[in-house]
Amino acid sequence: MSQLFTHLHVHTQYSMLDGAIRIGDLIEKTKEYGMNAVAVTDHGAMYGALEFYTKAKKAGLRPIIGCELYIAETDHLIHDKSAGHNFHLVLLAMDETGYRNLMKLASVAQTAGFYYKPRIDRRLLASHHEGLIALSACLHGEVPWLINHGTMDAARQKALELQQLFGDRLYFEVQENGIPEQTKVNVGLQELGHDLGIKLVATNDCHYLNKDEAYAHEVLLCIQTSKVISDPGRFKFSTDELYFKPPEVMARQFSWCPEALSNTMEVARTTSPSSRCLRASRWKASLSRPA
Repeated sequence: MSQLFTHLHVHTQYSMLDGAIRIGDLIEKTKEYGMNAVAVTDHGAMYGALEFYTKAKKAGLRPIIGCELYIAETDHLIHDKSAGHNFHLVLLAMDETGYRNLMKLASVAQTAGFYYKPRIDRRLLASHHEGLIALSACLHGEVPWLINHGTMDAARQKALELQQLFGDRLYFEVQENGIPEQTKVNVGLQELGHDLGIKLVATNDCHYLNKDEAYAHEVLLCIQTSKVISDPGRFKFSTDELYFKPPEVMARQFSWCPEALSNTMEVARTTSPSSRCLRASRWKASLSRPA
């Protein structure tokens, strides 16, 4: 088993009309690459947690259960334009407490907080952060977004707020995806990480399994946004690099920051929600189903 790297930011088919990775295929590819752990971090939902956990354990892998949540700039109960931006934050369950807090946050996001996206806010995060590891997310994470828009002082302040909440359970995500803005953000995160003592982790924000599936993923985004592929103004990703990369590719791309690779293994070793909490969730779900 390779111990170089673990994927910590992965979107499956349960990131509706956005992720294109089937969980069974994800498990097979993880085994093929010689990795012993993998995370699933679907957008604002945990629908795939049970399937992922069961199949990963059966395959002898460590399942890292996570979610990429949308954080409302103001209040998750505001359902109009005054709600402001929705910033991304990746959360990974370390233990049963973290798993239950993650379920709570995802449930509130889908019910009380839903406004175009399933959202929580900083107050809810502060109330349900125990047992969770936080990753700063992609370019739509609040700290990366502030760095990209030229406000390092504001980025530092938000990083300090997250650090106060999560302590050494906060990591900055650096990515090598061919997006020019990402390079700028990587430099800023390195600077802030050095100054504030926040570790870096290498991620790839995987949305499809193989690089040659990038076009098929564009079609999926067209379905999501009710556009046609010939529309030059349609929403699309500005890179074809958001695939489930082999560990040797990640090692080559992050040769400038090998600690960001090894830190993914550190995160993987500290995430182990018990099967008991998964069984409890299945039992509760069965009670909620209509007869």
